[in-house]
Amino acid sequence: MMAGSRIAIVWNPSKTSREDLERALPASAADAEVSWHETSPDDPGQGAAGEALAAGAAVVVAAGGDGTVRAVAERLAQDDAAELAIVPLGTGNLLARNLGVPINDLRGALTRAFEGPSRALDLGWITTEVDGAATRQAFAVLAGIGIDAHMIVETDDDLKSKVGWLAYVESLGRALRATEVVQMAIALDGATPEQAEGHTLIVGNCGTLQGGIALLPDADPSDGELDLLLLSAEGIGQWLDTLRSFIWDNGIRRLFSRHERAESADTATHARVGRVSVELSEPRVLEVDGDDLGETSSFTVEVQPAAVRVR
Repeated sequence: MMAGSRIAIVWNPSKTSREDLERALPASAADAEVSWHETSPDDPGQGAAGEALAAGAAVVVAAGGDGTVRAVAERLAQDDAAELAIVPLGTGNLLARNLGVPINDLRGALTRAFEGPSRALDLGWITTEVDGAATRQAFAVLAGIGIDAHMIVETDDDLKSKVGWLAYVESLGRALRATEVVQMAIALDGATPEQAEGHTLIVGNCGTLQGGIALLPDADPSDGELDLLLLSAEGIGQWLDTLRSFIWDNGIRRLFSRHERAESADTATHARVGRVSVELSEPRVLEVDGDDLGETSSFTVEVQPAAVRVR
């Protein structure tokens, strides 16, 4: 870090304190100009990141959960003036996990922010209408409908604060019961819409979940594409087929084969896209990087390649 470089720290006060962050700053922070910007319930990070850019920050550190990181990245993607760094303090910390940022290590993550190299990071942008209001939001990890969205809705907040991401496991059974197959029309990269059905549709920029689960085995956050997964399994037999697809076809067997792309199965369809438009026959809850946006009947997702540089 060059002397006099400006670094802004955007932190979520519900996740940490400025004092804890200050104590964890690396020695190299002494050579930088550090400014502090606090998020609020009304501003999860976009406004604070805008303040940081206005102050001339070369790097903006997002200290919080996936929602804080998403909000800061969304703002930086609209202004190519600063790099993003992450101090993961949330339940999932999915972007940090996919990028190899230290988890549960304030000093390690802050050292990356002040001293680490940077790489290009794609973002996805989702356009939809919720409760009669049009919205366009960015995501760094995953967006979609179905099991993942229901897990977020069904997860107990008190349990999540006590046991972290394991709270999502507790909610999985209720999420499965709440998830029903829906008819949909899917248009990939501007092609004619095709009819399909499924209970879960995920479009992702990153593919690895907690516990090292590779939900989207082809996903690369810097390849200029998004990865799509459509699940349609119903009943034990079909779910076993889905598990076989993940564990064997796109897991163990792939380690010893030359398959460059994830293989689809009868109950699990994989694709890589730059843009996808979805029309649902019935409204479904839409999830974006762990946030429940509400119910929608249609949405469009497109990639912004190399939207930000991240340390």
